[in-house]
Amino acid sequence: MKKLLLACSLSLLSLGAHALDIGISAEETHTRVQAQEKNLLFVDVRDPVEIMFIGFTDEVHVNVPFMLVDRTQWNEKRGVFRLYQNPDFVAQIKAELEKRGLGADSEIITMCRSGSERGEPSAAFLRENGFPNARYVINGFQGAAIKEGAQAGFRLQNGWQNSGLPWSTKMNPETVYRLDKR
Repeated sequence: MKKLLLACSLSLLSLGAHALDIGISAEETHTRVQAQEKNLLFVDVRDPVEIMFIGFTDEVHVNVPFMLVDRTQWNEKRGVFRLYQNPDFVAQIKAELEKRGLGADSEIITMCRSGSERGEPSAAFLRENGFPNARYVINGFQGAAIKEGAQAGFRLQNGWQNSGLPWSTKMNPETVYRLDKR
């Protein structure tokens, strides 16, 4: 029994270490981008339609969506359009690395709206596909939702947008994912 408890404890510790290894704060990401670290690619992984309504930061090097919106299919249960994984995500990340003279061992930091639905999964997916130093911005661009009170449900805490980091409601046509420029 003691061996089983020890094994479970070690497993939980390694999961916690993995979360620390793969997650990075918005502030640390900003500092590293400002320092113009050479071996770094900062990627916004949101669908450009979401960026259009939520906001954007010119600190990202590129926008490569991890999940795309299929506006021809409706998800009745969730009340939203269906999302599907970008089939070219890995190839597009490789192309962005090559464009900058970077290799697969470069640090790739992904950012979505909250960090949990596309940020962390996209970083894990990149790690599974040969990019061992992929990470994600904890709490993403917009941050976590407030749990209680008059502003419950609003994303008004932490994340890029709520940390006083530079952002805008305007998209950069040179950085945002565009089908007419692919």
